[in-house]
Amino acid sequence: MHHVSRRKLLKLAAVAPSAVALSRMGPAFAASGGKTLNVVMQSDLRITDPGFTTAIITRHHAYMVYDTLLGIDSNFKVRPQMADWKISDDKLTYSFILRDGLKWHDGAPVTAEDCVASLKRWGSSVDGMARKLMDFTASIEAPDAKTIVLKLKEPYGLVLETIAKPSSICAFMMPKRIAETPINKQIPEQIGSGPFKFMQAEFQPGVKAVYVKNTDYVPRKEPAEWTSGGKVVKVDRVEWITMPDAQTALNALQSGDVDFVETPPFDLLPMLESNPEINVAILNKFGFQSFGRMNFLHPPFDNVKIRRAALLAINQKDVLDAQIGNPKYYKLCGAFFICDTPLASDEGGETLVKGNGMAQAKKALAESGYDGTPVVILAPSDQILLKAQPVVVAQLLREAGFKVDLQAMDWQTVVSRRAIQKPPKEGGWNMFFTYQGAADSMNPLVNGAMVGKGTNGGWFGWSEDPKLEELRDAFARATSPEEQKKIALEVQKEAYDQVIYVPLGQFQAPSAWRKSITAVIDGPAAPMFWNVEKKD
Repeated sequence: MHHVSRRKLLKLAAVAPSAVALSRMGPAFAASGGKTLNVVMQSDLRITDPGFTTAIITRHHAYMVYDTLLGIDSNFKVRPQMADWKISDDKLTYSFILRDGLKWHDGAPVTAEDCVASLKRWGSSVDGMARKLMDFTASIEAPDAKTIVLKLKEPYGLVLETIAKPSSICAFMMPKRIAETPINKQIPEQIGSGPFKFMQAEFQPGVKAVYVKNTDYVPRKEPAEWTSGGKVVKVDRVEWITMPDAQTALNALQSGDVDFVETPPFDLLPMLESNPEINVAILNKFGFQSFGRMNFLHPPFDNVKIRRAALLAINQKDVLDAQIGNPKYYKLCGAFFICDTPLASDEGGETLVKGNGMAQAKKALAESGYDGTPVVILAPSDQILLKAQPVVVAQLLREAGFKVDLQAMDWQTVVSRRAIQKPPKEGGWNMFFTYQGAADSMNPLVNGAMVGKGTNGGWFGWSEDPKLEELRDAFARATSPEEQKKIALEVQKEAYDQVIYVPLGQFQAPSAWRKSITAVIDGPAAPMFWNVEKKD
């Protein structure tokens, strides 16, 4: 066992940059007085605006600080959260009625006007499902302080599901003055109405983010379940401590300096599982889809023939063996909309799954007109679940005949840089890798990367594909499961033909926490830190 004293951890600061975080914690880290949860999340937090990025760490942060009008339970059923709702008989008018006792962290009451502004900002984000709802929306207004009225141009069956969805850009509510910030600018302050308050004065990017219990928060009466029910906070403070070095984080977990680690490395799980003081469990049972995304704006991947050659060169098994290692936690899958679901199909993903496309890739690249333009790949070095994909894919592309410029940086730099539309020589990029929840990939509307809107509201990479948008509209209007399945297959064919993105398989990622921590909530947006109890 790697049990390490606090003194030794502080000595490590001299040699391990990640341990520097521990040396700056101050007395709060020792959790003197009130109860503090010390946690190590999947990456450092830099971007705190939940409308500005699809980064999961920002979504995690937002669930601490902000609340949502609606939540979902473990049956994916939409539940009231900040508001209840009524639907008109003609299915064109949705009225949301705010519950009593809602206050912003600055003490002002939550009003319907605030929520209207929040919905409009969220609807202008890169989130494909939010934007699709706005395509069907005629107006959103606040006739009084407690009522939000959303009127549709035509009936649309996914209104509640879109506002309740737990990822990737969620409909988080914020005060009107903040929500009126244009979506391409980051909001100036973190004022929500959620169960925790963000301690801006203690925020040190690269070191820690601090949240304290919002004592004004009035939880719902129902038990907490996924993103629904009563968000009852049972600790005084939560500190997210940045430790890019996984071994340091696990040493701190085992010594008790840290209570929870979101993504321990797969090769070290047996060590944790053998420790009687540690729980190892999968909080997101649905898992994740890993994928690569090319930039459609600049050479070489503005040429579909070159994108297709790259797709042929890539195989999932090499990537997953390097990323995850243990087949117990991963699945080869060519389905854009997740294997073992109603919309799953293998069509188009055969070479990815079988790994037999390299000879075709070399031939296709030679015939594509590729002129040796380097492929700039963004490679995060500090995110356990995203370290391997760029390195493995870079090697496969080189084997196929591409020149590759693999650029190492931290994940938060990737998150910032992937939003840059300039050419690679001016700070842009050609390819990056990420993952999204399987629950956030299961159909053509919820899947945030499956968008063809180009630079007019498209996702990073900016694929412009009017046919794809027509198909997504058709899916939105489909009224039967059979029709949805047929359209989803057409979407998949188009997505593989145009290489909208490259699915790299599915995986689950266990978290680890000390047994002194109980009642950790599971679900597709986990981890969340309300409901969690910590024994002395």
